[in-house]
Amino acid sequence: MPDYHDDLRLAHVLADAADAATMDRFRAMDLKVETKPDMTPVSEADKAAEELVRASLQRARPRDAVHGEEFGVEGTGPRRWVVDPIDGTKNYVRGVPVWATLIALTEAGEGGYQPVVGVVSAPALGRRWWAAKGLGAYMGRSLSSATRLHVSRVSKLEDASFAYSSLSGWEEQGRLDGFLDLTRACWRTRAYGDFWPYMMVAEGSVDMCAEPELSLWDMAANAIVVTEAGGSFTSLDGVPGVDGGNAAASNGLLHEELLGYLNQRY
Repeated sequence: MPDYHDDLRLAHVLADAADAATMDRFRAMDLKVETKPDMTPVSEADKAAEELVRASLQRARPRDAVHGEEFGVEGTGPRRWVVDPIDGTKNYVRGVPVWATLIALTEAGEGGYQPVVGVVSAPALGRRWWAAKGLGAYMGRSLSSATRLHVSRVSKLEDASFAYSSLSGWEEQGRLDGFLDLTRACWRTRAYGDFWPYMMVAEGSVDMCAEPELSLWDMAANAIVVTEAGGSFTSLDGVPGVDGGNAAASNGLLHEELLGYLNQRY
């Protein structure tokens, strides 16, 4: 198996630079915010953080491609870094501390690019999570001060905690009834949103989560953290990986039931 230690260390350096840029403008009264063509917001901090990451990668990994939310794909080859400079921009621009920079390294293989390294850094929460293929998943302030992550062992839906982002996407896809049936069958539901539910699945504090519409940069870093913590990460159709345009994550024990409810059609 390839050794990803150097790539993981680099991902932490990239996250450190992004954290400095995003925290410098967090809750700034003069923060500049624009509306993208898809009607989602983008702040000057989103752009600055991605530019920093791209510049660092150009120096450290000039042969690798980069795929970022704000500036698209640059370069070609079997290795591609995937960057979401601020996952949770709507929170960021309103001063809510639940947002993170997501950085992943993906490698080409059967079925497309798959994540092999991921760092999820939430500086306003003082939290960081990371993983690399075959090395496990961790949480902490640094590589030298970390706790290994393991998903929960909850095996019954009536004992499970389920996290989601919002109701609108489920309704648009005709999955709302199945979604609501799932929430009624669970012990507890909470709408944490964005990267956080996936990290809580990896920590074992939440047992499953799902979102009906996502982009690659929303999923790549989250997916490797969940799977290296022993969990399952698939599309809503049950296909492993990050190419499905949506996601379901769980401790693995509940995954089949999770997908069953979310694929109910009425």
